[in-house]
Formats: sequence, structure tokens, C-alpha cells
Amino acid sequence: MINIDRCLCHNRTFASLKDVAAAHGVNDLESLQKIVPFGNNCQLCHPYVRVMLRSGQVVFNQVLTDSALEEIDVDVDIKPKEEID
Repeated sequence: MINIDRCLCHNRTFASLKDVAAAHGVNDLESLQKIVPFGNNCQLCHPYVRVMLRSGQVVFNQVLTDSALEEIDVDVDIKPKEEID
């Protein structure tokens, strides 16, 4: 099982990004990027950060893409790790 929990380019965990977003009242990726550096190289973390901002989930067990997010209901189809185990 995989555990995806960070922006690899900047080694920033989604949990730390969640804390920054909460502290600054930010709820979208672009606004969060203005506050803390992440996701501006490969951008593979973007779908995870979008889900994190919507759901609070910070560890993922499946590969996400922006196009896949358009096809699923994040709150229903993506379960927190503790619900999967």
C-alpha cells in the first residue's frame, strides 16, 4: 500500500499545508501557494492538496490526478487511511 502525504519537490507534508491553510483562512490551492512554497515544479501534489483543502485528509492511498477529481465525489470515494485499514 502506498502512502502519499507530501509535496515531493518541496518536501512539505499535506498536514503542514493544512495547518497553514487553517491559520490563514485559505481554501484554495492558488491562495495557499502565495503563502507557502509547494507544488510549483512537477505539480503532482495539486490534486492531493485540492482534496485536502476540501476534506481535511492528509494521507492518501491512491494515485490522484486533476482529471480524475472531476469524475469522482471526493467525500464519498476517497477514504482516510484509518478507514481503509
